Amino acid sequence: MKRIVTVTPSPAVDMTYQVQRITPGSTHRVAAPLIRAGGKGLNVARVAHQLGFPVLALAPAGSGAAGAEFKAELSSSGMPHRIIPVEADTRRSIAVVDTSKADTIILNEPGAYLSAAEWHCLRVAVKESLASGEGILVGSGSLPAGADPDFYASLVALAHEAGIRAIIDTSGPGMVSAARAGADLIKPNHHELREATGEDDPVVAARQLIGMGAQRVMVSSGAAGMMIFDAADPATYWHARLPYGLGGNPTGAGDAAVAAAAACLSEGSPDSEQILRAATAWSAAAVLMPAAGEISPQYEELADQLIVTQKEIP
Repeated sequence: MKRIVTVTPSPAVDMTYQVQRITPGSTHRVAAPLIRAGGKGLNVARVAHQLGFPVLALAPAGSGAAGAEFKAELSSSGMPHRIIPVEADTRRSIAVVDTSKADTIILNEPGAYLSAAEWHCLRVAVKESLASGEGILVGSGSLPAGADPDFYASLVALAHEAGIRAIIDTSGPGMVSAARAGADLIKPNHHELREATGEDDPVVAARQLIGMGAQRVMVSSGAAGMMIFDAADPATYWHARLPYGLGGNPTGAGDAAVAAAAACLSEGSPDSEQILRAATAWSAAAVLMPAAGEISPQYEELADQLIVTQKEIP
């Protein structure tokens, strides 16, 4: 296995509350939240680490109360990581899970501004982590205010200079920029894909990213399943879904899918169908867990139940 290096430019202290039923306008009594150092790249690293893959999670963190909480939880997790100190405090993200409806409300604070010097330190940390020339680089999450929209494209360039594949999971201009940089896999959900390309049809939109230079595009669509498109096969794409819906907390499902793709590539498995099967099963298994950053042991059972089809592109 090659090491999976994740980069989370806008991490957060994730707080997950469980509520039996959310009633608008009412007071709700809740137990203490589950608190974790989070952000999409950290969730990817946690899932991969849970399943025994070597990882290194890179993230900036502030010196305030939230930043201290973030660093303390990450240290106690036992997951290999490297913190890049920054001036601004770390944001918080609150998930409220309605257990009666298996539905989740998410409240995200905006990411903190990073100085030019802090961005430089983050890029240096990434470059140092890739010095061995072996591994998979994953860049995940939104960019904080004032960030260069080409940040993820620069990660792709750093990875390719080191002879390493790069997976990018972001939205908006950053997604388009990463595609043009030749990212090895881009993983949007169907809403993010439509927002980035302006195209309602996910097949057409994914092919647009392929045309820009992305090698693979994997699109998640909730209960409708997941699709993967490969520049090496312009005539077809693969689609996978479960034959039934799952109730639970979907906040880390996309991150689990990215972890699965990174794990497949770290094992030297470039087959798109195999990547899609693992990503769909791990994503579904994440929904069954109370918080982002872990998956249920049922992921192998879920993989056996998938309906996987190869479809022609019109």
